[in-house]
Amino acid sequence: MKLIGAGLPRTGTRAQKAALEDIIGLGPTYHMADVWADLSPRIQQWSEAFEGNADWGRIFEGFEATVDWPGSFHWRELVDVYPDAKVILSVRSGESWAESMHTTIWAELYDDTLLNDLSSARAKVDPDWAKFRDLMKAMWEKSGLLGAVENGFDAAALAAAMEAHNDEVRETIAPERLLVWSPYDGLEPVCKFLDVPIQKVDTPRVNNESGFGDQSRRASLDFLNQWQSSQEILHKS
Repeated sequence: MKLIGAGLPRTGTRAQKAALEDIIGLGPTYHMADVWADLSPRIQQWSEAFEGNADWGRIFEGFEATVDWPGSFHWRELVDVYPDAKVILSVRSGESWAESMHTTIWAELYDDTLLNDLSSARAKVDPDWAKFRDLMKAMWEKSGLLGAVENGFDAAALAAAMEAHNDEVRETIAPERLLVWSPYDGLEPVCKFLDVPIQKVDTPRVNNESGFGDQSRRASLDFLNQWQSSQEILHKS
């Protein structure tokens, strides 16, 4: 493990993955997208990690970096498990982060939205997706970053919680081991931090709020349509 991302979801982590793999050439970078791509075994691995029984070598086999959740939820453990790895903290303003969370992760897990309805419907027929949703809720609620979810969305609470998270990372990680980075900084600071050839290019723009919703809705609809087709075939046989 060469690089640990301590930044929260919705801070340009998908762009980090793309940049590290395709532009900087660091190597395979673990991201939530890798969980979705192989859901059954990986959700089991992360459930065990959440319960305190992580097999980090197995989880990150074949990967040289990790950004986004579930990895950044466990950043405190990972910086000890991989003491030679550098740490990147991706940041944005607390207000913009709260707004992004409201239309993406909160909308999918807690809000009265089509996004949540479709995801919940998928969970009824896909046990792995049900486990994924349960784990994501458990992680967010344990983190304290969403405040008291039973009281509804509180943008100010989310913004303050994000700033507190970032402050904790800054206070915990030695300055020479840490890069505090925004996607607007471009890739040159990341290259210097990792001591690789400088890439004076903009950070890739991927996975904005509308893209998150479109991708999530499509994934749930595709699964539900496939499930419906399988049921029709089953009833005909």
